[in-house]
Amino acid sequence: MKSWLLSLLLSLVFALPQSLAQSITVESPDKAVSVILTLQTERPTFRVTYKGTPMLEESPLGIVTNEADFSDGLTFLSKEESKVDKQYTQDRIKKSSIHYAANKLTCHFENAKKKKISIVFQVSNNDVAFRYELPRWKDRTVCVVEKELTGYRFPSVTTSFLSPSMNPMTGFARTAPSYESGYGIDAAMTGQPSRPEGYVFPGLFRVGDKGWVLLSETGVSSQFCASHLSQYKDGIYTIEYPGMAQNNGFGSSGAAIALPGATPWRTITLGQSLKPIVETTIPFDLVDPLYQASQPYKYGKATWSWIVWQDPSMNYEDQVKFIDLASTLGYEYILIDALWDTNIGKDRMAQLLDYARSKKVEAFLWYNSNGTTNDAPQGPHNKMNTAIERKKEMKWLQQVGVKGIKVDFFGGDKQETMRLYEDILSDANDYHLMVDFHGTTLPRGWERMYPNYVGSEAVLASEMLIFSQDVRNHEAVYASLHPFIRNTVGSMEFGGVLLNKYLTKSNKERNKRLTTDAFQLATAVLFQNPVQMFGLTPNNLTDVPAFELDFLKAVPTVWDETVYVDGYPGQYAVIARRHGSQWYVAGVNAKKETLILKLKLPMFAGKKAQLYNDDASSSTTKKEVQLKQNGEFTVEIQPNGGFVIH
Repeated sequence: MKSWLLSLLLSLVFALPQSLAQSITVESPDKAVSVILTLQTERPTFRVTYKGTPMLEESPLGIVTNEADFSDGLTFLSKEESKVDKQYTQDRIKKSSIHYAANKLTCHFENAKKKKISIVFQVSNNDVAFRYELPRWKDRTVCVVEKELTGYRFPSVTTSFLSPSMNPMTGFARTAPSYESGYGIDAAMTGQPSRPEGYVFPGLFRVGDKGWVLLSETGVSSQFCASHLSQYKDGIYTIEYPGMAQNNGFGSSGAAIALPGATPWRTITLGQSLKPIVETTIPFDLVDPLYQASQPYKYGKATWSWIVWQDPSMNYEDQVKFIDLASTLGYEYILIDALWDTNIGKDRMAQLLDYARSKKVEAFLWYNSNGTTNDAPQGPHNKMNTAIERKKEMKWLQQVGVKGIKVDFFGGDKQETMRLYEDILSDANDYHLMVDFHGTTLPRGWERMYPNYVGSEAVLASEMLIFSQDVRNHEAVYASLHPFIRNTVGSMEFGGVLLNKYLTKSNKERNKRLTTDAFQLATAVLFQNPVQMFGLTPNNLTDVPAFELDFLKAVPTVWDETVYVDGYPGQYAVIARRHGSQWYVAGVNAKKETLILKLKLPMFAGKKAQLYNDDASSSTTKKEVQLKQNGEFTVEIQPNGGFVIH
């Protein structure tokens, strides 16, 4: 080849070094997870493999702001590689002591107008996290992120476990969306019914017989909106921001951010089994506390009348009965639900709280979240949605000794609503109040970000067992899903453990419970939330076996370790949790036939343990068992039944 031609070719090649002609790879510390970032025709893409197996195929990246378009026309500038090594302790989640180690890749790009953006990946063992970081652009120090191009393209053999997003301004008193839909189970991606609003986080996917992938997001605060997955289109799910119809059409769809700024983290948890899915701490690894706790907060169990006795129980006399129930059980709290403001009133509430304290029981009080975006008639209204009224109300709550609030009926994921969540949490901390959310969005790292946050519903929860025969029919199915999907990314205030045979005050005739008592005991362990509102009623003190009550008196609500044991979403689930030196292994069976499992339980190797289980007639029993030296244990679980080994 002539020298002048060779020189020309070389000059052309070196004129393109920033085009990412070769992909950049970042791996997990154990080398099992690989993320390959590529710039194809000036558009960034990524793909993910686990132990060499494709788990996500070529998937798009990019965002669009009102100041700059980063969806196309990008040029690669440079990269930085580093390591992340973080150790922390955290209460209120599935594990108390965490070590997060990841390899970090930051790639810098610019668009055709020379505005810059960085895409940051952190890859740990079994987890991928990434986000977009925006610098200042000369005199531009603010922008609005209008759209995200991030997408997920799965291999064609993939099946999905997704919960559809509810249509905004629908449902009870126009309070939707509230993350309270059921799930499509093991559905072909092309077989999912069309969902204009897409699917809520988290989403679980089974990649044939190769492994599992869980998609979610974390680090959403007042600085951004929450997002969800689009419906499946053109072979891909994309990140979508909340639709304009949410919050009665008020507020924007995207997010206004100061520069430099960043989007929330997108998270991908993957593995050959469900073990990494159940045990991941990635929602918390990527965030840090936004403020300090104003005091140590005390977690525990609560009684509440509303779940079974419903609205008529919201009176002074019935609340006394549930305070007495909490006292007898040794529970720390009572939740006094909606309508207390009109049916009891503040003056008598102060007396009621004095009585509760005389019985060594503290209180949570219910509030409607706002007065502007739904028609929910229950009060108190207009106490949480504005700073002046909120602080005035919280000052009163502190004065009368209330320890926490349950705030309900949030109708969307817009940045406006994220600000309201954060304002409530921050102000509540100033007044020494814990906060529990219902009718709400998914928590996204909030246990770590907000020290007085103690849980969210964001699930088809216990109230629907009262209202819907279909939900009662599928109670075991949903319970077998939550440890692998909803509850694995954040605390889930389900409000369960219902021991009435019929879910009515009279405990007869209608709303028959179809699951066993052992199933209900198991959910006290399977469902993780630092403050558990249990659906027990005063009659349970005499119509439930004493050993069941003893179990519910002793079971913890905070955990030091969580371990996957066995299960398949929609069929059965077995999870182990440790509190201090005490281990609890719990399982439920959603199949129509008896399930016999040979479990490996090294934490019980050679030890005696208490087994709570059902016999063939679905009656719950307790007995002592001796486990083998190798920790193997065979358990039989009845349909709609469960077990606990402690």
